[in-house]
This record gives sequence, C-alpha cells and structure tokens, in this order.
Amino acid sequence: MSQPVYGRIMNYRSGNSMQYPHECLIQFNHEDLVSRSGKLIGQKVIWKGKNKQFIGKISGFHGKNDVIRVKFKKGVPGQALGTLVKIVD
Repeated sequence: MSQPVYGRIMNYRSGNSMQYPHECLIQFNHEDLVSRSGKLIGQKVIWKGKNKQFIGKISGFHGKNDVIRVKFKKGVPGQALGTLVKIVD
C-alpha cells in the first residue's frame, strides 16, 4: 500500500445476547479494498487514543459492504466507536 488506508470503527461485534468488545467492525472507504481484500487478512490496525494506542489484527470479513472484523488483544474503549483507525503494512 503506497498511501495509508484509514477506516472508521462502526461497532463491537455482537450476537443475540452478548457483545464482544475485543472484536470491532471497521468500515473502509477505499476504492481498491475489494480488489485486494484477500491480502488484508492478517495485517495490523492501530487506533490511537489520548494516552495509549491499541493494536489489532484483521481477522476476516463481515458481510459484503467492505466491513472488516478486527481482533484487539485487550479491546478498545467505548470512546473509540466512530473514530478512525489506520492499517499498517
């Protein structure tokens, strides 16, 4: 990737009765995302807060609307919802 790719955290992954704060759904608005979607799995994602940065890993896809599942080691706080993350090569 020559240019940095940014995405927005939409929500935590959730089921009928549970919420998984260590997994987030992220939507990317990038033109080439669909064409190279298989290469994105396994890449790192960084969310920077005021005092900390959280590093996650792309684990798979969620639906067909360019939404990706990212697994964070410790989970992200609620303030992260709606903010930007960056894919790191």
